[in-house]
Amino acid sequence: MKNEYELRKELKRLASARGGATELISIYMPPGYAISEEISKLRDEYGQASNIKSKSTRLNVQGAIDKIIQYIKLYKEPPQNGLAVFCGNISDEQSKPNIQLFSMEPPQPIKANIYRCDSTFLLEPIEAMLEAKDVYAMLVMDGRDGTIALLKGTHLVVEKKVKSFAHSKVHKGGQSAARYDRAIGESIEDYYKSIADTINDLFIKNDFKIKGLIIGGPGPSKENFAKSKYLNYQIKILGVFDTGYTDEHMGMNELLEKSKEVLSEQQAIQERKIMERFLSEVAHGGLATYGYENVKKVMQSNNIARLIVSEDADIYEVSYKCNTCNSEFTRIENGNERQTKHDDGGNLVVVSEKDAIEELIEDAQKAGVEVSFISGDSQYGKELLLGFGGVAAMLRYKQ
Repeated sequence: MKNEYELRKELKRLASARGGATELISIYMPPGYAISEEISKLRDEYGQASNIKSKSTRLNVQGAIDKIIQYIKLYKEPPQNGLAVFCGNISDEQSKPNIQLFSMEPPQPIKANIYRCDSTFLLEPIEAMLEAKDVYAMLVMDGRDGTIALLKGTHLVVEKKVKSFAHSKVHKGGQSAARYDRAIGESIEDYYKSIADTINDLFIKNDFKIKGLIIGGPGPSKENFAKSKYLNYQIKILGVFDTGYTDEHMGMNELLEKSKEVLSEQQAIQERKIMERFLSEVAHGGLATYGYENVKKVMQSNNIARLIVSEDADIYEVSYKCNTCNSEFTRIENGNERQTKHDDGGNLVVVSEKDAIEELIEDAQKAGVEVSFISGDSQYGKELLLGFGGVAAMLRYKQ
């Protein structure tokens, strides 16, 4: 969880970077991708950059490419989830270039090799990985084939493919029409049961922590399956969508695209439930507290059931020293604002500073406390940040 928080901070910093022109380079390397092949592609891009008319832009782009090449040479192969590298001139003054390089291992495997040179860094692939932390079951099916997968963020893992033998196991021959239709119907039911058994097993294996099932496919089979009684009663069907395919590539990708709104809504529902419970406890003087100092206090007394953090919370513990009286003290401050004067008129010097939120999350992780991030874009996220200092907690017991 601490890694996720650090990743969000880094993304926020990268999102604020702006290139004077198309000078910011983003590289995504999937796991297992050959470093030598990436270097070869970058050298080709270096040669292409020589055609850029603006001398300053040309030099900055080539400088960034060269810096990336030197950096990825340090790797024998990309890390387990791949490697994302961002490099370019982030200086506000065009006459004073400042080419900086940032890199990270994403929280989930990178799917494609990407090179982009623009006035901003390409962050959407990693942002999408952080948007949905929950796990969903996905099914695409028609009357003959079904594919079941698990969706973790943006990472899709196919679990099983199921085939129907409804039209190949039985032959009309000398059978009566009624017997033939009954045999077909039984085979279709067997097909539905086989799909349902796979999905039920997935939910059981994951202790029913999968948030729900999303179904897609052409024709009526998906609706008929959704109405069948073979799924475990605890499994919630979140949506049924028309897709043109049932395979693991085109079918699943189409279902992912069509179910984006449902997935986004599920995350919003989860955030709303957490915040509504917190606000209710606060209103009734119950099992909740807020503000950094209060939350830190209950964390130290091991009285936190859930730590709630606004994605936009920016809190630091800053130590100062006065150059007049030599006194030292520590304050909790928001953002990058720092004191400059002491009460006696002396100038204050920052001795040290550390991210207070990061420390809270680390303590929560050690104590096995669940951490919930609330989006800064939502109404609840704004209320948490502005009304409660960006940090809150649900308590184990009343103090």
